[in-house]
Amino acid sequence: MIDWRAIDTVLLDMDGTLLDLHFDSHFWLEHLPRRYVELHRLDEATQDEVRARIIREQGTLNWYSLAYWSRELGVDIVALKREVQHLIGLRSDALDFLQWLKKAHPRVVLATNADRESLALKLPLTGLEAYLDAIVSSADLGMPKEAPEFWFALQEVEPFDPSRTLFIDDNPAVLESAREYGIRHLLGIKQPDSTRPEKELEEFIVLDRFASLLPNAPLRAES
Repeated sequence: MIDWRAIDTVLLDMDGTLLDLHFDSHFWLEHLPRRYVELHRLDEATQDEVRARIIREQGTLNWYSLAYWSRELGVDIVALKREVQHLIGLRSDALDFLQWLKKAHPRVVLATNADRESLALKLPLTGLEAYLDAIVSSADLGMPKEAPEFWFALQEVEPFDPSRTLFIDDNPAVLESAREYGIRHLLGIKQPDSTRPEKELEEFIVLDRFASLLPNAPLRAES
């Protein structure tokens, strides 16, 4: 249970936390490799090479940069994302949670690895911006959330008390980085992608539904 009297700031991840990760999983692992092969008229087997190339950058700023992948692969990543943008959507009761937060009045900050091009695509389609006090992209700070330095840089642009901050993210490496910085209240996501199996985060409490965070609702821990 979250004692909301002890929370001044709520830091929220976007992809896999507020938004269903299905869009990103499908785009990067299926749609992009297939369209890359089609656009460059390559052998179907090249799709596996593209997937491996993408995964090698995991956890870096390049991994999250649409401009980087447009240059590297010689395709218009934003245009290709728009081909499947109908898959962009909020996770289950995320909107209800955001509406409750707006009434409860902690400071709500989107702390995301998504770059500004991704935000420009997703924010208008989801309406998230109406519920956020600030948006900070790791691209703005020059380092991903996985890096310890991210949190010091975030503190400079968006001051917060780590002991009175709740941070929710689906990435265990990011949660660990936040814990090392000293953020006290940390929660993972049980099923970031609605089309894929639930995740096990042994060292963190995980959320099944945001409703479990509201007063008088039980919060399940991962067994």
